[in-house]
Amino acid sequence: MSSLFVAFFTLLVSTFRTRAGLQAEILALRHQLAVFQKNAPRRLRLDRCDRLLWVVLYRFWSGWRRCLQMVKPDTVLRWHRKAFALHWTRKSRRLPGRPEVAANIRDLIQRMSQANPLWGAPRIHGELLRLGIAVAQSTVARHLSRSRKPPSQTWRTFLTNHLAQTAAIDFFTVPTATFRVLFVFVVLSHERRRVVHFGVTEHPTQEWTMPQMREAFPWDQAPRYLLRDRHAIYGRDFAAMTRDMGMEQVLTAPRSPWQKDYASHCTSWVRCDTTSFARRRCDSFTPWAFRGGLSPGCSYRQSFLSLQA
Repeated sequence: MSSLFVAFFTLLVSTFRTRAGLQAEILALRHQLAVFQKNAPRRLRLDRCDRLLWVVLYRFWSGWRRCLQMVKPDTVLRWHRKAFALHWTRKSRRLPGRPEVAANIRDLIQRMSQANPLWGAPRIHGELLRLGIAVAQSTVARHLSRSRKPPSQTWRTFLTNHLAQTAAIDFFTVPTATFRVLFVFVVLSHERRRVVHFGVTEHPTQEWTMPQMREAFPWDQAPRYLLRDRHAIYGRDFAAMTRDMGMEQVLTAPRSPWQKDYASHCTSWVRCDTTSFARRRCDSFTPWAFRGGLSPGCSYRQSFLSLQA
C-alpha cells in the first residue's frame, strides 16, 4: 500500500514541476531502474496493490507494455484473468440456506424416535410444537433414527444355500431343417445339475406349460424354490399351480439371463450340441428333410431326439 501511495503522491507533485526537471528525473529513474534490473532477484515480491495498479493501467493505458520492466506482460494478463475470476466467483457464490438445527434438538428427536418406535415424523413434530420447539416436519423426518436392517444375502449366496431345494425352468429354440422353430421347455434340478424333464412344442402357451410342470414333479416331489424368468408364458394360472404344488417362485431380474445360472448353461450347451450333431449328419439328414421333414406319426419330441441320435 505504501508503494502505491508514493506513486500517486509523486504524480500529484509532478504537476507543479517544470518540464526540464521532469525529464531529468525520468533520466535518473531510468538509470536506477536499469541498475536494479541487473542486480534484482529472480522473483519479486509484489503486493496486491501493486498488481491492482498494473491491472488498472492495462485496462486504461495502451502503452503499458512499453514501460513495463519489472515483470513480463503475460504476468499482468494473468493477474487480470485471476481478478476477473475472483470477481465473478464472489458474485455467483450461493447465499447461506437454512440455519442448522441445534445439536440438542437433533438429540431430542432421536431419543423420542428410539423411545417410541411407532411414532412417525408427524407425531414427533406435534410433540415438539407442544414443547415450543418450532421445526419443520421435513426436518424431523430427516433426523429420525433409522433401525439398521441385517444385510440381505447376495444372489450367488442364495443359490449356494438352497442348491438342493431349487429347480430352474427355461425355454430355448431349435431351428429345424424345414425352416421351422421348435420351442424346448427344460426343467433342471440344481442339486445334481440334472435335466428332470423337457418338452418340445411349436406353439408354447401357458396351458401347455402347466402339464409339463405336473409331469416333472409328480407325487409331491416338487422343490421349495422354482427359478424362472419373467416371460409372459408364466401367467397367473401358472403361478397359482406352482403355489398349490408347494413351490415358491423366484423371479430373475429383467434382461439378466446369468441369474438362471445352470439353466442358462444347459440351454446354451444343448443348442450348441444340436448344431454340431446336425452338421456331422448333414449328409444323412438332408434327404430326410427334402422328403418332408417329420415322418407320419412322429411327434416333436421324437424328432428332437432323432437329432441327438
